[in-house]
Amino acid sequence: MKIKANGIDIEVEDTGGTGPVVVLIMGLGMQLVAWPLQLVDALVAAGYRVIRHDNRDIGLSQKFDDKGVPNLLWESIKLKLGVTLRPPYSLNDMALDTVGVLDTLGIAQAHIVGASMGGMIAQRVALAAPQRVLSLTSIMSTSGAKGLPNPKPAIIRALMASPKGREREAIMKHYVELLRVIGSPAYPMEESLVRERIMVGLNRSYAPMGTLRQMVAIAADTGRAKTLAAVSTPTLVIHGRADPLVPFACGQDTAKRIPGARLVAIDGMGHDLPPEVIDLMLTPMLEHLQTSNGISA
Repeated sequence: MKIKANGIDIEVEDTGGTGPVVVLIMGLGMQLVAWPLQLVDALVAAGYRVIRHDNRDIGLSQKFDDKGVPNLLWESIKLKLGVTLRPPYSLNDMALDTVGVLDTLGIAQAHIVGASMGGMIAQRVALAAPQRVLSLTSIMSTSGAKGLPNPKPAIIRALMASPKGREREAIMKHYVELLRVIGSPAYPMEESLVRERIMVGLNRSYAPMGTLRQMVAIAADTGRAKTLAAVSTPTLVIHGRADPLVPFACGQDTAKRIPGARLVAIDGMGHDLPPEVIDLMLTPMLEHLQTSNGISA
């Protein structure tokens, strides 16, 4: 369903129910359907009301094509020169979109869970509206602090590459290859499952320009690390030791900066959510949620 949140149109999927609310925020260029149903169903079975939404500029949520297409090379040069970036919108704007979803749905408090860029947005939610956040879970994300390791050049090239054609099979091949490069080396997904997950998104929406604008929002969010000490929300950080896109040190740094945060390291996990990784995540994640509910596991 489409709702008005923070003044814009946001597409939302809500499992309903009366249990504690868990909000799932997906990463760069990814739609709400990128959350594996295995995870959603497990949360619902544990008694939670699960809300997923498309971030602005992606999926079925409002697009910002009027803001133009950023030149990523020029933006990266400005960043290296210390010039302040002026993105079309900020990660804090995206965090306020999440708060707006809660407002529109009449939800006072929720557990906030984010993956990759979604983890950065989730951190921003905990900073912007701590009274609304029962717990924070940051998955394969980062504090954004200067000096943290970057992906290897081959990973950056794969991320920045474009499909070799506009037809659906060319787009599919591009994303299959990207997910192979950044995926979990200990838990490689069958190509049929990868293609199935990609196809669900392609059948729903394809908005590559929105992904570029989201990239600039990430790059411009340079001050978040210094503010994470103010996070008072119970926090769980989950990160793969084999993550080639957002290296493990980024998760370590996030946990170090948030007071009382617990770090769960998963051996062999890369930058994706294969079924085996979901299984490994669920126990610590459910314990974290239940503790923050005041409910015993």
